[in-house]
Amino acid sequence: MTVFTSVAAVLFDLDGTLIDSAPDLGGAADQMRVQRGLPSLPLDAYRPMCGAGARGMLEVAFGITPEHADFEAMREEFFSNYQACMTQRTYAFDGVPELIHALQARGLAWGVVTNKSKRFTDPLTAAMPLFATAGAIVSGDTTPHAKPHPAPLLEAAQQLGLAPDLCLYVGDDERDIVAGHAAGMRTVAATYGYLGSKTDVAAWNAHAQIKSPLALLQLIASA
Repeated sequence: MTVFTSVAAVLFDLDGTLIDSAPDLGGAADQMRVQRGLPSLPLDAYRPMCGAGARGMLEVAFGITPEHADFEAMREEFFSNYQACMTQRTYAFDGVPELIHALQARGLAWGVVTNKSKRFTDPLTAAMPLFATAGAIVSGDTTPHAKPHPAPLLEAAQQLGLAPDLCLYVGDDERDIVAGHAAGMRTVAATYGYLGSKTDVAAWNAHAQIKSPLALLQLIASA
């Protein structure tokens, strides 16, 4: 088992890693279907694509891609729907509050690096007490580049006042691992989030994998 030493901070992706926002993301897209006279789809249809945000939700709901002529307008409609409901059914995954408490008890800093835009990240994290102790919250539009570019992760490390190699990055998408490697951080793939059964996580080449949030604690050497 991999055990990471010299870890001063843990950075996390947001959706699918710390929080389960699938009910609100899927609900925002499904509302669009129902308003157009289409039958509602079950949450299980949306969940595997939640990591892809609006693009994933619209693909499930309507089978359209960004190349579709109506995509931009429908994406904005989705955003409006999501903004209105994004804190209604979104919760931290089981074990996440305990994980954050344990990291703090060990004297480790923590933060969030997400591709979600500040339009959603800021009100969502402000509404959830879990994030009150985060030392950095970096959104997809905080820097000129989003993941898999390393810029957001480097920004988070800078906000924490730490060298990137002292940070661990945990995420549930291949772009998280790519960004972590590019930033010079150790990486952990979270396999409990929105991954579909066909996803080959081993191909991401993360330094480690976890099947539950609290499993991360076993990978970090105590000081």
